[in-house]
Amino acid sequence: MADNLPSEFDVIVIGTGLPESIIAAACSRSGQRVLHVDSRSYYGGNWASFSFSGLLSWLKEYQENSDIVNESPVWQEQILENEEAIALSRKDKTIQHVEVFCYASQDLHEDVEEAGALQKNHASVTSTNSMEAADSACLPTEDKSLNTVSCEMPAEQIPSSDPESALVVNDAEVTGEKENHCDDKICVPSTSEEETSENVPPAEDTAEQPKKNRITYSQIIKEGRRFNIDLVSKLLYSRGLLIDLLIKSNVSRYAEFKNVTRILAFREGRVEQVPCSRADVFNSKQLTMVEKRMLMKFLTFCMEYEEHPDDYKAYEEMTFSEYLKTQKLTPNLQYFVLHSIAMISETASSTIDGLKATQNFLRCLGRYGNTPFLFPLYGQGELPQCFCRMCAVFGGIYCLRHLVQCLVVDKESGKCKAIIDQFGQRIISKHFLVEDSYFSENTCSHVQYRQISRAVLITDRSVLKTDSDQQISILTVPAEEPGSFAVRVIELCSSTMTCMKGTYLVHLTCTSSKTAREDLEPVVQKLFTPYTEMEIENEEVEKPRLLWALYFNMRDSSDISRNCYNDLPSNVYVCSGPDCGLGNDNAVKQAETLFQQICPNEDFCPPPPNPEDIVLDGDSLQPEASESSATQEVNLEPPKESANLGNPEEPSE
Repeated sequence: MADNLPSEFDVIVIGTGLPESIIAAACSRSGQRVLHVDSRSYYGGNWASFSFSGLLSWLKEYQENSDIVNESPVWQEQILENEEAIALSRKDKTIQHVEVFCYASQDLHEDVEEAGALQKNHASVTSTNSMEAADSACLPTEDKSLNTVSCEMPAEQIPSSDPESALVVNDAEVTGEKENHCDDKICVPSTSEEETSENVPPAEDTAEQPKKNRITYSQIIKEGRRFNIDLVSKLLYSRGLLIDLLIKSNVSRYAEFKNVTRILAFREGRVEQVPCSRADVFNSKQLTMVEKRMLMKFLTFCMEYEEHPDDYKAYEEMTFSEYLKTQKLTPNLQYFVLHSIAMISETASSTIDGLKATQNFLRCLGRYGNTPFLFPLYGQGELPQCFCRMCAVFGGIYCLRHLVQCLVVDKESGKCKAIIDQFGQRIISKHFLVEDSYFSENTCSHVQYRQISRAVLITDRSVLKTDSDQQISILTVPAEEPGSFAVRVIELCSSTMTCMKGTYLVHLTCTSSKTAREDLEPVVQKLFTPYTEMEIENEEVEKPRLLWALYFNMRDSSDISRNCYNDLPSNVYVCSGPDCGLGNDNAVKQAETLFQQICPNEDFCPPPPNPEDIVLDGDSLQPEASESSATQEVNLEPPKESANLGNPEEPSE
């Protein structure tokens, strides 16, 4: 395909992360000719999701990537006298300090069927203190290309029968009664369900019945396609910018979502559920009647705090933690509000920051469920692909595994005029958007990056056991030492389509102060116990057992001034990678800001036109018909589990 690429575009986007994908979709929707390329073999960049074997292949790819030696660039011969080049990097240096630990036992008589699987070294890991585990269990030995859900753009899903529907939300919690979660714009029916996965072959549960709860590493490998493991762990605020954009642009028809069912807190060595909605507060057995009244009074104030400036103006200079101590809240309530509702720093966040965060949390309650958060089925990596699909529908051209060697700059005008790709083809464009990781060290020599510490765990049960095993939970573990940061824990069940049945996928995230393992392992040890052979027969283990763990540091390139990059032409725009925040607002704001610079008079991702209003040359609406037929190929979730959410502009019946 590269030989047949057009030689001129309006916009060239390099990198398929979430901000780049949103911009590409917006530009394509506004009529711009868009070329969207990525040197990787999968969509999403550091926003991607992988199957288990795909994740192992990704780790191996990073190991091989670090060994790349830059060859003498042939493209220099194509640079003319009145031009200069900005070389792009062939190495991705955004991931560091990767350590992998396998705790699950492996039956040597079982054949490992999934491609890219690594064999466990039995002597390597028996506890989280084993230092040699990273080398012995880290990387696969086969030279296997990435085998992931995100490698190819999936066929379009069947759109909802209601043309005005905006989001499909599946209730993750199994309940015995029906209940409506409504606001003034959307009504979401909550129905009882059985967790079934018609699109995925049934798990081989019967083979392991003799030993209850025993999950082997071979099982994880065999069921590897059931995993969709996110590189970056985030949730969607139900009234956040990304949800609004998904609804406005109708990109939401390409994805489905689950409600996050629980907000948890870690206090005095134990995990407990936090009451956040009015019903939760009054049904809570953790709070006394006096505490319930205190909490409701304070939360009511936070919802409309701007209308009562006299109640907080005197405390603006102090931290939110100190402000809470003045509000007649018990230590129990102060802890819940600070760490599980506002979810902000105890030492670095002001009173205004805390009130805004609490207000945002409360405003998002009840739109789609009892918590403010949604999680996309099949992982966060689905979201960039949704916007890439929208871009392609409106004419954008996509090339994965397509390396861009350099940007060509005209010396006279000082503007970028073209790129030269790996085949030596020169492609002209008016605007260029480049993801931060593609710039060379020379371009980024003055940039000071932060780091994000990440851990991905596979466990055998939830951190807080309840009657239902299909819970999606978020937990914040406060920082204990000065200079360290609170750790955000997101636990996903199998109904999110991110892990195999009988396991949980747990993501830990914090701002880095050390390596990821040094930052996060203390929290892992508090919440989980390593799975060892000695414990298999003991069914009454207090903590969930840890089967597998991955630690790594990821570059945080958000909120970096454009002026920090050396000698960038005015028509070259920088897109950052994932930030450490829980939501996706930073990516959406960045995308909209850059889009307005490229297309200042255009609407940002407007709703698609009604097919009935489109008049094409000739007598056929063939493109619309072909798109419709394509969407009928794959239905990623059984329809009986889906609840259609009407367009916010028109409340559904």
